[in-house]
Amino acid sequence: MELTEKQLSTKTIYDGSIIKVRVDEVLLPNGETGKREVVEHSGAVCVVPITNDNMVYMVRQFRYAFGETILEIPAGKLNDENENWADAAMRELEEETGMKTDELIYIGDFYPAVATYTEVIHMYVAKGLHKGEQNLDDDEFLEVEKFPLSTLVDMIMSGEIKDGKTIAAILKVNLMLQK
Repeated sequence: MELTEKQLSTKTIYDGSIIKVRVDEVLLPNGETGKREVVEHSGAVCVVPITNDNMVYMVRQFRYAFGETILEIPAGKLNDENENWADAAMRELEEETGMKTDELIYIGDFYPAVATYTEVIHMYVAKGLHKGEQNLDDDEFLEVEKFPLSTLVDMIMSGEIKDGKTIAAILKVNLMLQK
């Protein structure tokens, strides 16, 4: 069975500084038409900054949409869809944690909301960490904390860590280090 849907028309209903929202009319596999609401996003990067003794630098920040302070790995959006992912990952690592890295390893992509978002988060692990200079955005407020990797895995499994990119990247790094 062919599962592909074909776009028949599109209408942008919001064009903001971070996202653009459009409504598409599509041709469904059964020949009928349907509507798809799509949130366009330029993409993002996230980094698991891990020390030689398996300590991970994390950031804790208030996330307005959930009204909660969330523990997560350093991350940030790409300036545009053509920005080099590794450059963005190194920028966000230093900007948020004040750390630089000698070794940045790409570990895959994460699709945070496949039903509606075009955002792709490119995941990295950073090793060989050394002190840089924290340089937060004017509207960015966070605390940097350090945790053993095993503690973070336990926090994920208990439901204490809820952020999807953090869950995926931490569990992936944990499995990679076990091999």
